[in-house]
Amino acid sequence: MNVLLVLIISLIIYWLAFRFYSTYIARSIRVNDNRPTPAHTLQDDLDYVPSKPMVLFSHHFATIAGAGPIVGPAMAAVYGFVPTWLWIIVGAVFLGAVHDYTSFFVSLREKGRSIVEITGRTTGKLGFFLYIAFTILLLLLVCAAFLNLSVQALTSFYPLAKFALIPRESWLPVHVFLREGIEQVRIGGIATTSVIIMTAFAPIMGYFLYRRGARVLPMSILAILVAVGSILVGFWFPVSFGTMTDLQIRLVWMLVLSGYVLVAAAIPVWIVLQPRDFVNSFILYSGLAVMFVAVVVGGLAGLSTAGTPAFSIAEGTKHLGLIWPIMFITIACGAISGFHSLVSSGTSSKQCDRERHARYIGYGGMLLESMLALLVLIAIAAGLGYSGYMAEAWGPHANIVLAFAMGMGGLLHKGLAIPLYLGTIFGILMIEGFLVTTLDTAVRLNRYLLEELWKFLFGKRVPKFLLAPAFNALLTVVLTFILAYPNAIKAIWPLFGTANQMMAALTLITVSLWLAYRLRPSWFTVLPAIFMVATTFASLVIITLRTWHKLVTSYSGATLTLFVVGVVLLLFSVGVVVLGVWKAWELVTGRVEPVREAHAG
Repeated sequence: MNVLLVLIISLIIYWLAFRFYSTYIARSIRVNDNRPTPAHTLQDDLDYVPSKPMVLFSHHFATIAGAGPIVGPAMAAVYGFVPTWLWIIVGAVFLGAVHDYTSFFVSLREKGRSIVEITGRTTGKLGFFLYIAFTILLLLLVCAAFLNLSVQALTSFYPLAKFALIPRESWLPVHVFLREGIEQVRIGGIATTSVIIMTAFAPIMGYFLYRRGARVLPMSILAILVAVGSILVGFWFPVSFGTMTDLQIRLVWMLVLSGYVLVAAAIPVWIVLQPRDFVNSFILYSGLAVMFVAVVVGGLAGLSTAGTPAFSIAEGTKHLGLIWPIMFITIACGAISGFHSLVSSGTSSKQCDRERHARYIGYGGMLLESMLALLVLIAIAAGLGYSGYMAEAWGPHANIVLAFAMGMGGLLHKGLAIPLYLGTIFGILMIEGFLVTTLDTAVRLNRYLLEELWKFLFGKRVPKFLLAPAFNALLTVVLTFILAYPNAIKAIWPLFGTANQMMAALTLITVSLWLAYRLRPSWFTVLPAIFMVATTFASLVIITLRTWHKLVTSYSGATLTLFVVGVVLLLFSVGVVVLGVWKAWELVTGRVEPVREAHAG
């Protein structure tokens, strides 16, 4: 199928969904623009700040759009183009965007409270404990998965011959090394140098942006210069570890990244996290833009997905498992993501100027992330081809990050005649930016949630060290390392995807109860909740049984850890679902009275 036709069909569906379906939901939940939002009623110019919708949209999208919509579709493509494409579109329109929008809206009506707090208010103290404990485990899996992927990105290499490059004839230096008798290019080393430079410049950017009140335009120009300069320096001086083995390099990078996120999560956000993301955002958005243009130009020239089978269910089942439920949890953030509810209800709702803006930011933001997942799928199908994809993603030296980067490089080469080498480097830089951003955010969020958990468990007698930012950041990083180091990404990702989708299901249950208590239509959240509960329960059971079988046949500490995490997630999920069903039953049987809001709407 022509890639431009795929894009046009998808864009039409996105537009129809936003124009009509999201408008119907807005009427059903009774959006009232005359009702002041928490950004106004609780304005403190710190967390609660009325923001322009486009500014808030940019912040919201940058926060939710991590590496999930890249890695998930890149793994799920093994099932074939059509099923992956359909779930990306249908999942986003009817599940993911509804989830993001309604959790955003409910938080607006609940004084900007997080979905964790709203769950507690809706289902009681036990529901609060189960939900916050589940969320902490989810974020640990997020950190472990993205720590693994970051290491893959920073240490990636590729045969020189496949780039059709001769080092001496390249206008940029091409650093090669011998591996198994084959000349390899240090792709990851270039990204590594770039990341180090951007991180080193972050405190300087942060000082001028947040302490000296520098104007955004000149700082944006400086950020672009830093980003471009760091890439150029990376070409000339890619990071190399000499004769170290792959396992030694993996250990070193995991320790380095763990140390970085420990510091970044414990210090004020303006020092490293915000300014580094500010610089890195120019790479991320330019990557999205150039992929979109490449699809349009390539499609006009006849570029298609002909090299990728429409369906390859048997191959997908062999490598990942049954298409249902495994494909649905593998794509994760590209279709629906529980992590988004933490952003929608945790930060975005506190900055929303008008209730109607929640539709543009919540529903529209998820549609844009779905489009990112679609562009990734097209890049792999048309830019890399199925045989190349299988070799890179599922071969002896499987590297899902490199599979995407090569797909992006191929797409830019075929669509815009950009050299394959440069396009692939751009792909590595783009995904590494998403990875580190998500890793930073997840560790910091987990730090906050741990502090809330200790307050719940100890009440007013919380030991001081348990509330120290450095302690909770260290605990998160240590647990992340224990999960990540002994387990490859293919072992962690299914569990992460399942937990992420289960959290979305639990959020939809909370939102459904909130709407039902107020006698408002809720079928558009109830049906997705039922589907996601069934899908994620089935996935958790399959993964847990698979891990148990592996544990019995060949015991290892890493397998035991994954098994225990899977069982605990399953127990927490059952608890929240049972509580949700019980609360719904109480409402149906008249044991509880509907909520009468003080204001209309």
